[in-house]
Amino acid sequence: MANIYKSLLSILPSNPLLVGTVVAATGDELRISLPDGSLASAKGNFNVGDFVFFRPGGVVEGMAPTLDFIEIDV
Repeated sequence: MANIYKSLLSILPSNPLLVGTVVAATGDELRISLPDGSLASAKGNFNVGDFVFFRPGGVVEGMAPTLDFIEIDV
């Protein structure tokens, strides 16, 4: 029987697609603020204040829609 945990991990993305706001741009190096306040870095040609989809340590994949952020405690 296959290890169910390893099977589950194999279908999860290793580098997730996140969303955040560009807070600093130096050339193509971007610092991006996530909704929880943490910072990440990615590469791309975007301006400070742009809301983007990105992969941490990777590249910005495009503009994200500006929707209201709602946090729900469970």
